[in-house]
Amino acid sequence: MNECEHEQLCTLMGGSGKILIFTGAGISTNSGIPDFRGPGGVWTRRNPVFYQDFMRSGKARVEHWEYKLEVWDDFKNAVPNAVHQGIVKLEKAGKIHKVITQNIDGLHQKAGTSCGLLVELHGTNAEVECQKCLLRTEPEVHFEYFRSTGKPPLCRCGGFLKPATISFGQNLHPEDIQGAGNAAGQADLVIALGSSLSVYPAATIPLLATRRGVPYIIINRGETEHDGDSTVTLRLKGDVSDIFPPAVESILS
Repeated sequence: MNECEHEQLCTLMGGSGKILIFTGAGISTNSGIPDFRGPGGVWTRRNPVFYQDFMRSGKARVEHWEYKLEVWDDFKNAVPNAVHQGIVKLEKAGKIHKVITQNIDGLHQKAGTSCGLLVELHGTNAEVECQKCLLRTEPEVHFEYFRSTGKPPLCRCGGFLKPATISFGQNLHPEDIQGAGNAAGQADLVIALGSSLSVYPAATIPLLATRRGVPYIIINRGETEHDGDSTVTLRLKGDVSDIFPPAVESILS
């Protein structure tokens, strides 16, 4: 990013009071969260378990919990980095309208993003959810049970327990989609951070705002599916940690 691009980024952020932040996996790799789709990512080593298979197949439930256990320590021990903290600084300055994330790592909440401003479209690994009664509980005890027995845990109601993330083939929660859409209809700036913008329907959210003429900034190391969209105002290619936090400091100093 050159000085001119930095100034443009700061001007757009500084002039906004209702920023919609949209985040993807690229903001969390510096916190030790494994990549899913990139080279060497989780899905290059494992076939994803579809929700329908999880619900009807004991073998699929074991495979799902094995995969979740494989990455559990990474998620449990991860701490927010400068990008997460920069978003919180913008919130404290009264500039954040909503933070919509595709990430399931819970790092936005750990950093201090207010629950009322956060939409976790793909759920969270920070809780385990019963697929029958929908009760949510702390995950540690369930992972330890699976680690020691090799058996997928069950809820006290008898329902299947699953980390509270959206699995392949599972519908997003309607209230989350509605909340994200409402936010896109009210924001005055959209910033996509660390997302390839290739997972739908989540990736449609920024475009709902840009169709209203709202400025759209994309910061990501790799290519994104929105790079050629005519509504993109500023496209910055590089590590989000190198670009976004310094801009936050510049406008708040």
